Amino acid sequence: MKNRVARLTTLTALLVPGLAAACGQAGKEAGVADAPASEAPPDSSLVLRVDHTGGFVTPQTLATRLPLVSVYADGRVITAGPQTAVYPGPALPNLVQRTIAREDVDELVELALAKGVAGTADLGRPGVTDMPSTRFTVVSGGRQHVLEAYALVRDEMAGAGLTDAQEQARAELLELVDALSDLPSTLGPEAAAPEQPYVATSVAAVSAPWVAPGDALPAQPAKEWPGPALPGEPVVAGDTLGCVTATGDQAAAVLAAAQDANATTPWSSGAGTWSITLRPLLPDEAGCTDLMSKS
Repeated sequence: MKNRVARLTTLTALLVPGLAAACGQAGKEAGVADAPASEAPPDSSLVLRVDHTGGFVTPQTLATRLPLVSVYADGRVITAGPQTAVYPGPALPNLVQRTIAREDVDELVELALAKGVAGTADLGRPGVTDMPSTRFTVVSGGRQHVLEAYALVRDEMAGAGLTDAQEQARAELLELVDALSDLPSTLGPEAAAPEQPYVATSVAAVSAPWVAPGDALPAQPAKEWPGPALPGEPVVAGDTLGCVTATGDQAAAVLAAAQDANATTPWSSGAGTWSITLRPLLPDEAGCTDLMSKS
C-alpha cells in the first residue's frame, strides 16, 4: 500500500506541471463540457472513456465505431483486441476485457485529470481536413467532464498552425492515450488481470439493403436473421440505413449466428436481404439511441 501511495504521489507530482502548462483560454475546438451527476453512480458505471467522433467516414461507421478504451467503476477495462487481417473480416469485432483494482481505477481517473481532460486548455485546430476528433470523458467528484481534440494524431501536418502551448496541451492528451493503451506499463505488470473476451448481453445491428460486393469474392448464401425485424429505426432521416437492438435470447441467437458469418454476409429478414454491421453494446449502452448520440 505504501508503495502504491508513493507511486501515485510521484505520478501526480510529475503531471501537475504539464497540467498547469496546458491551462489557458478555452478555444472553440477544445470542446470542454461539464455536467453535474444526478446521483452517485453504481459500481458498473462508466468513469473514463476515449473514443473518436466525426471524420470523413460513412454513417454506418459513425454509428458502430467502438471506443478506444472504456473504464468502469467496478474495475472492468474494455478495449478492442487484435483484429484479423483478412477480407472480409469477421462479423463481430474482437473486444477484450481486463479487470483492475478500484484504487487503480482511481489512479487512471487522476491521470486523466492531470493530463487536462477537465481543464480549459486551448487545443487549437490543426490545418487538416476530414479528420476525426478524439473525445475524452471522465467522471470525478460527481461531475462528468468531456474534452474533444480535433485531429489528435502524431503527424507533422497535424501541428500546422498550432502554438507551442497548444502543441504541449495536445501532447499531454496523446500521452494519456498511450498510458490507457498500455496498462501494465502504467499501473504495473501485475495490476491488470489477463485479457478475456468481452461477451455482450445486447447487440445493435445497423443494416442497409444488401448489394453484392463488386470484387471477386465468392457468393455467400443468405443467413436467416434471428434478431428484431430489419431495418428498424432510421440512422439518418430519409436514408435506408436502419438500426435495431437485440437483447436477451435474441442477442444470444445473433451472437451465435455471427460466429460463422463475416462482414459481407447477406442476411434475410422479412422479404428483404440486408448487409449488417454488428456492434456489441458496452455496459453503459442500452441501444441504438446511445450509439446515435455518441457518433
